[in-house]
Amino acid sequence: MKKFRDVASVALLIAPAALSSLSVGCGDYSAPGGTNAGTGGSGASGGSGGGGPLPPNTAPLPCTILQSANHPCVSAHSTVRVIVPGYTGPLYQVERPSDGLKQDIGSVDGYSDAATQEAFCGTENCVVRLIYDQSPQGNHLAEAPPGSAKPTPGNPAYAGALKVNINGRTVYGLSFRPGQGYRSACNECQYPESGVPGTARGDEPQTVYMVSSKEGLIDGCCFDYGNAEVTANNDGEGTMEAVYLGQGVIWGSGVDGGPWVMADLENGLYPGWEDGQWDDISTSTPLLYDFVTALIVGDTADKNGGKGRFAVYGGDAANGALKTMYDGIRPEKVGYVPMQKQGSVILSIGGDNSDGDGGRFYEGVMANGAATIETINALQAAIVAAGYGK
Repeated sequence: MKKFRDVASVALLIAPAALSSLSVGCGDYSAPGGTNAGTGGSGASGGSGGGGPLPPNTAPLPCTILQSANHPCVSAHSTVRVIVPGYTGPLYQVERPSDGLKQDIGSVDGYSDAATQEAFCGTENCVVRLIYDQSPQGNHLAEAPPGSAKPTPGNPAYAGALKVNINGRTVYGLSFRPGQGYRSACNECQYPESGVPGTARGDEPQTVYMVSSKEGLIDGCCFDYGNAEVTANNDGEGTMEAVYLGQGVIWGSGVDGGPWVMADLENGLYPGWEDGQWDDISTSTPLLYDFVTALIVGDTADKNGGKGRFAVYGGDAANGALKTMYDGIRPEKVGYVPMQKQGSVILSIGGDNSDGDGGRFYEGVMANGAATIETINALQAAIVAAGYGK
């Protein structure tokens, strides 16, 4: 695989003037897909039925909200919908096992063109080879390379394993089982081709969310989406910062049995830090929803009198507001203040390629900067407006 060029992080500075009408045209790009890599996008979304045209989602998209608050999206992935304004490229790429042909799956009216997937795969059990980054950074997720915890590559998820409804459409999320996982922007990763992921490094602040579910979770390490080591090794406390959903494996916990949203900060899943420890965090309550918004904010070392800050939020992605599960100091252990983030992007693995977990994934974003509660509330409203489960 192509060696990733380890250069300094590049923040995308998007001026407020470029956000007129809350629409940022990130544009298309030449998809790096393989044989028969068309973008799809023609015809109606699969499984929608014959009841006439379906309503588009006219609400602001997640990256519209974040970019308007000067938090540029530097990693944006979804197999169910467009989440970056102006994006017209493919959402993901499937491979047919009988002949190895690949097909890019685009979008129709902002939602995944499931009809193209169904026509291409037929009765075959296609796999997802790539999840395209909708941000301009090109952090496309491919199967994770080997790491220190698991010396074999990650397996791809099955394309047809998770059929769901969203705003009247039938689309496909990703259902992960142990051994399946994706990564970009690492030393052995193929993408981004530019070698510049644009993701947060060191103690730089970031905001990360994913839409997942209470269903399908497997309590192994670690069902994450977010920022991890470029080495695919465990490089110590503070070298990753990803959002996690689950029971906490052997590390921190909330109350009432979970599942909980936590921050994976390497060598620990943290729902918070209370009374000098990470267990039974009183404000971290279960997220018992079919569609879950799980969100973390990683702030800088100068906050809270030099003790640093991180915040954890969670709620129903189909209805209502997010709850603040924790907002306070970083764990009082060596390595977490300041943070030492490296900027690789992971999905359904730990930073060291640990891969004993499982869960459901619909969309996820990494944005630079620490979002305020006002921005987080607007982001949640935009997620709810997508129509998960409807």
